[in-house]
Amino acid sequence: MSIEDNRLVPERDEDDGARRSRLDREIERLRTTPSPASGPATRSFNSGVNWMGIFSRTRDIIAANFNELLDQADDPAKMIRMIIMEMEETLVEVRASAARTIADQKEMHRHTVRLDKLQADWGEKAQLALSKDRDDLARAALVEKRKAGDMSDQLKQEIAVLDDALRAYEKDIAKLQSRLREARSRQSQIAARLESAENRVKLRSLMTNERVDDALTRFDQLERRVDYAEGRADALAIEGKSTPDLADEIAALEGSDKVDAELEEMKRALGKPSPAGDSASQDKKD
Repeated sequence: MSIEDNRLVPERDEDDGARRSRLDREIERLRTTPSPASGPATRSFNSGVNWMGIFSRTRDIIAANFNELLDQADDPAKMIRMIIMEMEETLVEVRASAARTIADQKEMHRHTVRLDKLQADWGEKAQLALSKDRDDLARAALVEKRKAGDMSDQLKQEIAVLDDALRAYEKDIAKLQSRLREARSRQSQIAARLESAENRVKLRSLMTNERVDDALTRFDQLERRVDYAEGRADALAIEGKSTPDLADEIAALEGSDKVDAELEEMKRALGKPSPAGDSASQDKKD
């Protein structure tokens, strides 16, 4: 072996040592990388709202018997207002909780992507360590890969739980909206019935009021006075018709003269003496 060959051997050892150092540093970096599973998503998810409390409250409202509640209430209008307010507040809380759940789910999806990438990185590092005859580093890399895989599986299970929760939220929101529409319709009916009852009470109060009775009595007196005045006017009209009018009398006289003249003319045509002619002959004899 030449001197140059002897010089090349230490250089190869130095290259292998440098590569192993880089591999060690890379594996150490991956090992110390913060796990996504302990990030904000998991903390936010675990410290969120009380699901069971909201679900229990929602179930109570959905299963509530409005008729029974209103029958037991001293003030049905006030009771229905309180029911509607409670339902509206619960609906807002359920929607807000659903929005937070969706946000948590999206963040968990992002972390599962990172964990899957981390598993691939650890697998590549394990392959690299094996290629360099570093079984210890390969084993450590596979252990970290297994941890990342377990974290990813856990997050995916939690995502599935969130999917079920979101479906339950959707059903509850739909039922709450339906019950809210029903309650508002009942509120309108109660308001209309209450207004009608109040108007009937006012009307009956007016009918039994002495002032109303006095006013009706005055109306009766006024009607009698009007009837008396109308009777007098009718009587005067009848009296006026019993006295002949001057024009009517003159017209009657004119009609009588025409009849007498026509009668005389007919007598002369028949050669009969008229009363006027007889009177003239009698005057001549005398």
